[in-house]
Amino acid sequence: MTDDVVIGPLDLAARVDEALRVQALAFGLGDDEVAVRRQIVLRHLTYPGARSLGATTPDGRLVGFVYGMPNDRAHWWSTVVEPYLRAQGTDGWLDHSFVITELHVRPGYQSRGIGRALITGITDSAAEPRSILSAIDAESPARGLYRSLGYADLACQVLFPSAPKPYAVMGAPLPLRRPGAH
Repeated sequence: MTDDVVIGPLDLAARVDEALRVQALAFGLGDDEVAVRRQIVLRHLTYPGARSLGATTPDGRLVGFVYGMPNDRAHWWSTVVEPYLRAQGTDGWLDHSFVITELHVRPGYQSRGIGRALITGITDSAAEPRSILSAIDAESPARGLYRSLGYADLACQVLFPSAPKPYAVMGAPLPLRRPGAH
């Protein structure tokens, strides 16, 4: 990771617009999508155990963030992915898991270890024995990162309402695998 980026606690509610600019750049979101996601993020932050980390430059600019929470089967995401997981016999992963809700790094800062530092930092403090997340179901640097950390596919071709591309749900035991570990 670069020396000019610090990973630390993030008051995501106070910096939600800045975080969503990072997400929009990393994920290619339009203004309408950002407005919807803003309300979702603020609602998620009210859930028990929700927390976030940020990656900031020395001048305080946010260049990456992650947030998540202990999973709850009543949450919208769980209700969408549960049938796909059940069909694979992996729906038990919805229990006792810390879900990575969002992880994004500005394009100019990707491939420097920032995403790895953010996701390991947030999951290292999780009380749950495992972590789950969803990622676009295509080979990508993000999927490669998740696999290197120990995440494996639990269900593929998961369709979320209004999402143009299918997703994969992935799970990993905690703590996440570190480079050089087997």
